[in-house]
Amino acid sequence: MGQGRQEKVSTSLAGAVSEEISASLAPVDAELERRYPGDPGTRQPVHTVYVPGDVFAAGTIRSWGDQALAALDEHAPDAASFAAVLGLGDDLAEPVHSRVRAKLEREPVEDLRVDFEDGYGRRPDAEEDEAAARAARLIAEAYEKGTAAPCMGIRMKCMEAPVRDRGIRTLDIFLTGLMEAGGLPGGLVLTLPKVTYAEQVTAMVRLLEAFEETYGLEPGRIGFEIQIETSQAVLATDGTATVARMIQAAEGRATGLHYGTFDYSACLGVSAAHQAPDHPAADHAKAVMQVAAAGTGVRLSDGSTNVLPVGPTEKVHDAWRLHYGLTRRALARAYYQGWDMHPGHLPTRYAAVFAFYREGFEQAAARLARYADRTGGDVMDEPATAKALSGYLLRGLDCGALDPAEVARLSGLTRAGLEGFAAPRRGELTASAE
Repeated sequence: MGQGRQEKVSTSLAGAVSEEISASLAPVDAELERRYPGDPGTRQPVHTVYVPGDVFAAGTIRSWGDQALAALDEHAPDAASFAAVLGLGDDLAEPVHSRVRAKLEREPVEDLRVDFEDGYGRRPDAEEDEAAARAARLIAEAYEKGTAAPCMGIRMKCMEAPVRDRGIRTLDIFLTGLMEAGGLPGGLVLTLPKVTYAEQVTAMVRLLEAFEETYGLEPGRIGFEIQIETSQAVLATDGTATVARMIQAAEGRATGLHYGTFDYSACLGVSAAHQAPDHPAADHAKAVMQVAAAGTGVRLSDGSTNVLPVGPTEKVHDAWRLHYGLTRRALARAYYQGWDMHPGHLPTRYAAVFAFYREGFEQAAARLARYADRTGGDVMDEPATAKALSGYLLRGLDCGALDPAEVARLSGLTRAGLEGFAAPRRGELTASAE
């Protein structure tokens, strides 16, 4: 009743009021765009593999995949046995097992860091010089041949005084080698470890600016990850979150925050037996990191476990269950990346990731389809939830857990449609269903 009546629309404020308010908030609008640009929308690797600079070789990635496959063949040769170890349901056993094997054959490592820090140690300068130059040559060749991981780079030594010059020289040799081999690859990633003060991040920015100027590169071309391994990186002496300052000090170059499980735990006095990614101290650090990075486009990575899946089958299974559980725990907390320290960790990394996306994708796709079609259902979803649902599906597609055809069939959305929901413009609702 009364639905067809034309309502009278009246206003009381002059148009100048709105214009004045918009003008007063223009600096805030610009600040929001600068500080909180949102997720870059690019693929985030599910893990990072660290290989010491003296160990890294042309066949490292393939070797890790082969070792991981051999571990599966020896300790869980079929879908049923692998599922029994990890507690996977019958509906997930075969899809997860087959996808894990295919991943290890096709793309065993998503992100590789040649390590010149803790995993490499202090060496004679000539030795590290040569290792840095070799890393540049091998990575350039890998990208040229199509055998590279999607992301590759180095972890240099930190900006603390005793190793600062060595770290800068190693980075210079590495980047110069890439330029001389044809230029910086698109998947280049650099990691700055043991950052304690925002000024150390600023120093890294100035260093990269100088390199870009030397080669006439686009300003801001080279980004880097910040490794959070000290208590001072989380909480400053004045009680503020240092990590938030670090993100701003990076001037748009920070690509990720990586949690260092063991250095951070030791810094807080946690005994060796209790140093783990699920320790309450680790949860607190990562929660602060997560809030500081939210909306900035800087992504978060969990740390690692040092329990290696080696030895007799019983010990391997125990280590697999631990790693699988820690990875699933991290995914539930929106830590979509972690570190893997051994080839034997790859089967459970991908099993955890694939199970996480496959067990929930049908419900997520159906909910997103109802939201896109405005058909409702038993859950009233909002734009923020649609963003989370589409982001979940996109991550599943990127890592190989899901296939484009099955996602499109259940959601009614192409990848472009998913991306539209995942990255709406600030303050706008996205209802596109391409």
